[in-house]
Amino acid sequence: MPDNRSMSAGVMRLAAIMKTLNRWIALICGVVLLVAVALILLEVLGRRVSLFRIGGADELSGCVMAGIATWGFAYALVERAHVRIDLVYAKLPAPGRAVFDILALASVLFVAALVSFYAFDVLSKSIERGSRSNTPLGIELWIPQVVWFTGWAWLTVTSATLLGCTLILTLGRQWGLINELSGIVSETGEAS
Repeated sequence: MPDNRSMSAGVMRLAAIMKTLNRWIALICGVVLLVAVALILLEVLGRRVSLFRIGGADELSGCVMAGIATWGFAYALVERAHVRIDLVYAKLPAPGRAVFDILALASVLFVAALVSFYAFDVLSKSIERGSRSNTPLGIELWIPQVVWFTGWAWLTVTSATLLGCTLILTLGRQWGLINELSGIVSETGEAS
């Protein structure tokens, strides 16, 4: 059986991989958002200069926003940027804070899994029915919905991984590592 130190190192390596993957995803989402902004700017310019007339920028940017928001949730989770109330948390000893960290991650996992389940249902019905948007572009709805669904599914995977890592660290009584991985970041930017 591996010792506590090597187990903790493996858990933290897995958490670091998740953080790196989510940072790359966030970077890609940022580039996609910049492209959407450029498209909107061209659409606005097209109102004055007909040479730039594109059409549909509002619909496309709405799809982009829905997609990158869901993918951004996982990035916010690994960066510990989700809002958490720390009124009681800060007053607890390390094991008590770990329990709250586990509850917070379990809550995110529950919501992400639930929304993923229903998002998949929406996606499969759109594919089955051949649904299209009721706009001039008539986008096949499965296209933005697959991005939306996979973002929720990725949040499910990310939160399950972080929850598993936190549970393993809790069993090993690695309070400092738990705080580093899933603790609340204070207003000064440091973990509580």
